[in-house]
Amino acid sequence: MSHFGAIRRLVRGRLPGQAVIQITTRCNARCVQCGMSADHAFARHSLDPDVVDRILDTVSRLGMQAVSFTGGEPLLDFPRLTRMIRRAKRLGIPYIRTGTNGFIFQRHEAPDFRDRMALIADELLESGIRNFWVSLDSCDPAIHEANRGLPGVVRGMGKALPVFHERGLYPSVNLGINRLCGGRIGALQGAFEPDAFREGFAEAFARFFSFAIDLGFTIANCCYPMSDEGNAVYRATSSDPFITFTADEKKTMLQALRSVVPDFRPRIRLFTPLSSLDALIRQIEGGAARTYPCRGGTDFFFVDATRGHAYPCGYRSGDDMGPFWEMRDLPEDGSACRRCDWECFRDPSELFGPFGAALRNPFAVLRNFAATPGAFGTWLTDLRYYLACDTFDGTKPMRPEKLARFAGPASEPELAPSFR
Repeated sequence: MSHFGAIRRLVRGRLPGQAVIQITTRCNARCVQCGMSADHAFARHSLDPDVVDRILDTVSRLGMQAVSFTGGEPLLDFPRLTRMIRRAKRLGIPYIRTGTNGFIFQRHEAPDFRDRMALIADELLESGIRNFWVSLDSCDPAIHEANRGLPGVVRGMGKALPVFHERGLYPSVNLGINRLCGGRIGALQGAFEPDAFREGFAEAFARFFSFAIDLGFTIANCCYPMSDEGNAVYRATSSDPFITFTADEKKTMLQALRSVVPDFRPRIRLFTPLSSLDALIRQIEGGAARTYPCRGGTDFFFVDATRGHAYPCGYRSGDDMGPFWEMRDLPEDGSACRRCDWECFRDPSELFGPFGAALRNPFAVLRNFAATPGAFGTWLTDLRYYLACDTFDGTKPMRPEKLARFAGPASEPELAPSFR
């Protein structure tokens, strides 16, 4: 059912569609990379459950396939969260996601820890969750816990994951890329030197993914670093050096990630499309015309926790689309935005963009692939990997025999059509 709904939308030239619903701006962590940190003083808001019901009714009516419940920290009111997930499930929305800063993994030494983890996993699964993410900032537990202000949570993750797996839920590790994700690597702290910076980040990503695998994670996702957006609707931004990069640094960091991802695809379900990384690198280099624009405001929407208003994404505060539940139909395709690197919207826009674009202008898609050697092969491999990972279904175990097919050289064969 869910796959058919997504396919129907692709046939109509639309992507499967998602709404990221910020249900609260409350948070109990102290992350330097986020403006919603508990250390920031501002008026906090949480959406009324009745408002969320109206939003979910609209998501279903518009045929959108995915909802993500985000914050703040969504699990601060767990019964309220699972009620929302149940509502989404009853409405037939197939892809339902939420996540945590990890505070639930504190007090892992308590006698009832295992029972608490089993109860959380069971409640999430019973409510209808498909993907549950856990934020992790560094392969060095001391760095992560100091940044979050949540002592002991990394050890707690390692103890909780086997319990989650036993219950049938396979959480994703979510890395917000930062300068300390691989621990303290000198080349990432001092003056920028391209080769050293690239090697430093390649080492950092390899350390991080290896650590996540050792902890027990079977799915991983990378959030690309965002510049500080002082007027962003979604306040998950910061100007702290921990998370900020110049354009040259960002390009070099993305190149390092591009070199490491193929090595780890056989070992963990790694949702970071190589075609998207290539597109972001091309964009920084001035080749935006050979990328697919973000579908924010066309197929994807951010809904804020203050009023339940829709925005094309969490960063375009000047494009208030009004109450989400008043949306009568999806806007016509007019997307041309590439202003941010929010992976929630940019990755699927790039991965599935050729499908929608092919229906409107198939020759333009062929020209785009032809103009970028190797792009067609990379994109096909991304799609094959997506399917081998069971479309990253967090209620299914990893199947190593399928991922093993992706072991091999990082480079893709030249499969681009020779269209002129």
